[in-house]
Amino acid sequence: MTGRSLKAVIERLNLFVRGWKAYFRLAQTPSVWQALDEWMRHRLRAIQLKQWKTGRTISREMTARGASFDVASQVAANARRWWRNSAKLLNTALTIKWADRLGMPRLA
Repeated sequence: MTGRSLKAVIERLNLFVRGWKAYFRLAQTPSVWQALDEWMRHRLRAIQLKQWKTGRTISREMTARGASFDVASQVAANARRWWRNSAKLLNTALTIKWADRLGMPRLA
């Protein structure tokens, strides 16, 4: 999903998620819904890191979102490892509330 803003990605994602939720609403698999929620937030954080591109930008944006300087610099040091960074330390700055503010739907 390169070349798109997070808002555009989430708007497109909303169409599919609402459909999945409506189709599978009777299924009793809360762990599957929770795992899918976690994976979608993980993917959004990876997209956000990829859009920030450089370590300097990552550090600046993370400290602006409330992360400590140490955490921001650790993530910025591995600027090109989007998927790996989006699963660990980035959770302190880009939380579930961040995803909710962007309009990300929840399944669980």
